[in-house]
Amino acid sequence: MDYPKPIEDLIANFMRLPGIGRKTSERLAMYVFSNMSLEEANNFANSFINVKKNLHTCPICGNLTENDICDICNDPNRDKTQIMVCENVKDLFVLERLGQYKGVYHVLNGAIDFSNGIGVEDIRIAELLERVKNGTVKEVILACNATLQGETTSRYIKTLLEESDVKITRIAHGLPVGGDLSYADEMTVLKALEGRIKY
Repeated sequence: MDYPKPIEDLIANFMRLPGIGRKTSERLAMYVFSNMSLEEANNFANSFINVKKNLHTCPICGNLTENDICDICNDPNRDKTQIMVCENVKDLFVLERLGQYKGVYHVLNGAIDFSNGIGVEDIRIAELLERVKNGTVKEVILACNATLQGETTSRYIKTLLEESDVKITRIAHGLPVGGDLSYADEMTVLKALEGRIKY
């Protein structure tokens, strides 16, 4: 026996979200029906609409913004000679929450992944090269994820920029604080070894 159509429609829409199956969708739909007021449901629905209607990506760096240019690119106190390159906006927010980095960013919107049909032209590498060509950039910091795709992307960008006068660095990868060496995978240990510093 199916739920009434409005509930089935809501279940189907929840199931469109990543990682949410039928049972979770049913639980969420029944929560909306049983526990949310009409005003709360309207606010919930409006938040979806506002995200799609009022947000867009910054034409310079790819960050999320409600304005023509994002707050980071628009900030005169940010160091425009440093560009931190990351795979997605979520990574940018993780790095920004640390409150230590004072440069600007470049969001690639993905990583090179030939097995899934994502090539160089599918991510924002050309836009990064244009930013570097303008002559004000002194350092490009590669902050791609420590995955095969992230490594491939970082190496490709490094190859493209090697002929320029720009300093190319990357964030260190390795063992987490409090981590146990015996539980770490080989790639993590290798990255920790490669990123060693004077003690």
